[in-house]
Amino acid sequence: MKILLVEPYFGGSHQAWAEGYAAASLHEVRLLTMPARWWTWRMRGAAVTLAEATRRWVGEHGTPDMVLATDMLDLAAYLGTARHVVGDVPVTLYFHESQFTYPWSPKQRPDLQYPLTNWTSMVAADRVLFNSEFHRNAVFERLPELLGSFPDFRHDRYLPEVEAKSAILPVGVDLAPFDALPRTSGEPPTIVWNQRWEYDKNPTEFFDALYQLDEEGVAFRLIVCGQNFRQVPDEFVEAKRKLGDHLTHFGFAPLDEYRRLLRGADIVVSTAVQEFFGIAVVEAIYAGAFPLLPDRLSYPELIPKPFHDSVLYEEGALVERLRWALAAGDARRAVSESLRAAFSRYDWRTMAPIYDRMVPPE
Repeated sequence: MKILLVEPYFGGSHQAWAEGYAAASLHEVRLLTMPARWWTWRMRGAAVTLAEATRRWVGEHGTPDMVLATDMLDLAAYLGTARHVVGDVPVTLYFHESQFTYPWSPKQRPDLQYPLTNWTSMVAADRVLFNSEFHRNAVFERLPELLGSFPDFRHDRYLPEVEAKSAILPVGVDLAPFDALPRTSGEPPTIVWNQRWEYDKNPTEFFDALYQLDEEGVAFRLIVCGQNFRQVPDEFVEAKRKLGDHLTHFGFAPLDEYRRLLRGADIVVSTAVQEFFGIAVVEAIYAGAFPLLPDRLSYPELIPKPFHDSVLYEEGALVERLRWALAAGDARRAVSESLRAAFSRYDWRTMAPIYDRMVPPE
């Protein structure tokens, strides 16, 4: 089968996912992409640009057997422009994230256009896939409120149909390269932040916990990596100044260096207020880090239930759990080793055959 994977925001986790599936699939997966910048404009305008690119692609390679698009595409607008080129091929929509539950910062004004675009894309697709059960539930819980906010000709009657054609398909992650790298952890233990430097990942709570441990004289080393798409946020500037004696790395790391850093990390922490899957956490756990994750969002689903008490923390308990993890060497490492083995299920070596069965609509 020849699958045309259409991705308007080709960068970060979206790029890794697309390239990973293309490399691991038994199908012929061809990528049609745009650069990862100005996400709001991608959601509004990429459909026309990518439809034009599809016409050129079909002229060179022939009609695909199906189209696989992601949530950053206005799928209804894309198909309205490209259907006469791709014909009546089946279309699957994959949700890495969605705009229904986005926690807008105080500096942002909510815009219903983006969740509405997600909704019309769902209606237009033949199959809708979510990266977690949490994500799927969150979307269908919010949809009645969104659709009910419009004055007439509401789309409520489409909800059962759209829900019936939806399913769960976790993200595949390229974990094999970690197997070739040596484990380099030591004392004092190293804490890592490896998420985006953005509001929805809630870095302020993370750094406040470290400031308290620092004031108590608790020994730890610190790696702060990840991407940001604006100037370095103030909370990170402050953290570099206050925690400089603990830092062994600060800032963006190329992929090879990023993997090496994770192989030297002992504890990975999330304080996210929005997380639909958790690729960064999956990578860190497979690299050998012990996770401390909030007991919310996708994390209870991501972590096997026998480890919930060890790994998931309630609101306000992060400092206490960090203090324990830093001191509990053998117990921490035992959990890390068990989780690492469990998380191999997300590697593309395991996930690609599942994708090949689930991505093509029935």
